[in-house]
Amino acid sequence: MNPKMYVKGVGMTKFDYAQRHWWQFAFDAALEALKDGKTNMGAIDAIVFSGVSSAAGGEHQTHKVSFLSGLFKTNVPIIETPAVCGGGGSAFWTALRLLRDEEFKNILVLAGEKLVDNRSEVTTDWILSAAERVMEQPEGLLFPAQNALVYQQYCQKYGDNRETLELIAFKNHQNAEKNSKAYYYRRPVSLEKIKQSPEVASPLRLMDCSLSVNGGAAAVVSKEASEIEIVGSGFATDYLLTFERKDMTHFAATQIAAKKAFAAAGLSPQDINVAEIHDAFTSVEMLSYEDLGFAEFGKAGELIRSGKINLDGDLPINPSGGLKAKGHPISATGLAQIYEIAEQLRGNCGDRQAKNAKIGLTHNIGGAGGSVTVHIFKKN
Repeated sequence: MNPKMYVKGVGMTKFDYAQRHWWQFAFDAALEALKDGKTNMGAIDAIVFSGVSSAAGGEHQTHKVSFLSGLFKTNVPIIETPAVCGGGGSAFWTALRLLRDEEFKNILVLAGEKLVDNRSEVTTDWILSAAERVMEQPEGLLFPAQNALVYQQYCQKYGDNRETLELIAFKNHQNAEKNSKAYYYRRPVSLEKIKQSPEVASPLRLMDCSLSVNGGAAAVVSKEASEIEIVGSGFATDYLLTFERKDMTHFAATQIAAKKAFAAAGLSPQDINVAEIHDAFTSVEMLSYEDLGFAEFGKAGELIRSGKINLDGDLPINPSGGLKAKGHPISATGLAQIYEIAEQLRGNCGDRQAKNAKIGLTHNIGGAGGSVTVHIFKKN
């Protein structure tokens, strides 16, 4: 990438059900990122923010960029990049493009969400505003059902089985149990509980689905050299309706974004030491192993059963606990992934530290494979 770009600082709140405003989560994460990067708002040349535009609490028309101007006492350009679940990753991608301009040297990327503050059916309806409302949802094609159908198509083509999904959920819960910022921190979940959880959309069960939470995350990206260099970045989109796509069994946007990121980095999937993959559903993590090039098509089950992607394996995936067990506050997710990879490459993750972590990858999806960013980081 030209010019060279770096992660200068990262910040993240705990992901939980704390009833605070979206801007409080974003502000606290930003302060931590600034402190971590040994800098302040005076050095920030622009801000890129992501949040759910259809947020709760009468915030539908909040002019958030102007609100953030007052919050941070700054008049720098502020850009909002809503992309539902992929918002954090797309904000980061946008910030990197701004850094190519000589006007910008340091950019603050942040997200904050107060997603959960009402009845489950109301929160679900807000989330579903990210999907197709006219043809699919009246037929019951909500996100769990949509992803279940994609997984069913996969099974018909490759003959996978439920055990793969159960092992993915178990792995991520084991990791989250060690992550103090994860919702499931010190809350062990047994494999038996995962197996016996209620069916949501066959064959997906409750413990195959990610956890909606509140929270914020932030990063400072810079042209100034630091220990974490951003060496690859890719972004791609795909049709909103999954049945319009050429192949329902995989996400083409992930494949395209990954190809761009690996080409920019001059690396291959085999070079990655640790990764944060978008596991809105366990089936999505499984498909992504193949779309990112970590497993051949139809062989994802073999990868999880090999133990390679466990915390003590050669390629730990979702050491944070992932969306599944760390929690999924929509727009903040992509930046929380970057927070985790930065800390992993720095060696700051204690008993969930990936061994030999020198090159890391983040993968953030908006919708059911509708928009995808992939970023690759290297420890200097």
